[in-house]
Amino acid sequence: MKLGYACINSTLQAADGITTNRGMRQKTFNEKGLDYVSELALQNCRDLVTIVKWNETMGIKLFRMSSDLFPWMTFYDFKELPDYVKIINLLKGVGKLADKYGQRLTFHPSHFNALGSPNPVVVEKAVKELNKHGEIMDIMGLSNTVYNKINIHVGGAYGDKKSTLNRWCDNFNKLNDSTQKRLTIENDDKANMYSVGELYWGIHKVVGIPIVFDYYHHKFCTGGLSEQEALNVAISTWPKGITPCCHYSESRREEHLDESIRAQAHSDLITSTICTYGNDVDIVLEAKHKELAVLNYKQLNDQWHRPVLKSY
Repeated sequence: MKLGYACINSTLQAADGITTNRGMRQKTFNEKGLDYVSELALQNCRDLVTIVKWNETMGIKLFRMSSDLFPWMTFYDFKELPDYVKIINLLKGVGKLADKYGQRLTFHPSHFNALGSPNPVVVEKAVKELNKHGEIMDIMGLSNTVYNKINIHVGGAYGDKKSTLNRWCDNFNKLNDSTQKRLTIENDDKANMYSVGELYWGIHKVVGIPIVFDYYHHKFCTGGLSEQEALNVAISTWPKGITPCCHYSESRREEHLDESIRAQAHSDLITSTICTYGNDVDIVLEAKHKELAVLNYKQLNDQWHRPVLKSY
């Protein structure tokens, strides 16, 4: 089982300002243009190399990359960036490192990517955004499979779940082939949204993509299934030879003993032992303390001894 975290390495960020989500407001983008975009994207990609190397030193084999590597990336072609060659070489290098280290790299674009929206403008933007994620993974030379998943949610119910799921599946076919082959769908954390069962019948059985099971979300939207039943359904949707990927988090409200905290808010650390019911899965820990939550969990569960930090 690979354990990982999402987007931000708080250790490297605090020590050296390492981050991969440098961005800008649209006003700044309009004023400074592609020269500034290129500068930020180059820095983001350089720091992605550093994070991947750090993860390997610490024995972390799963990492969700930031969707903000390229600011406002649907507004231009990557080849238009002044530092295109440098950026591409860095991304190719990340892909080679991931292959060498056996690291699984993924994306989780924002909830604004709503393929089920009744608004064609929203759908068009989502298709562009998702295809850009696929293009980045293609540049990196990552597998054209859900091993390197691009994971999203349905995005809304819009007053009619059945019609929304039908639209979602129709619009799925507007995506590029490489994006389609990497796309996964995740269960939601609100009772009026989409459970694992609804995703199984409404999306998986129609377009064939796998379901990413989120343990914590399931507590709020069970669809009448137990945790074990829902996990097994999600796992059954994954192709043979590719380890299913799940998300796990715990209650921040319970962690801080504060009833004013939103029920769905994620904890800083993971203190319970994750039950996979005997299944082999990879798990992204969606905890506020990011990589520290992974290190803490492994230490608590005696999976491995903390290696010595190296500088990069």
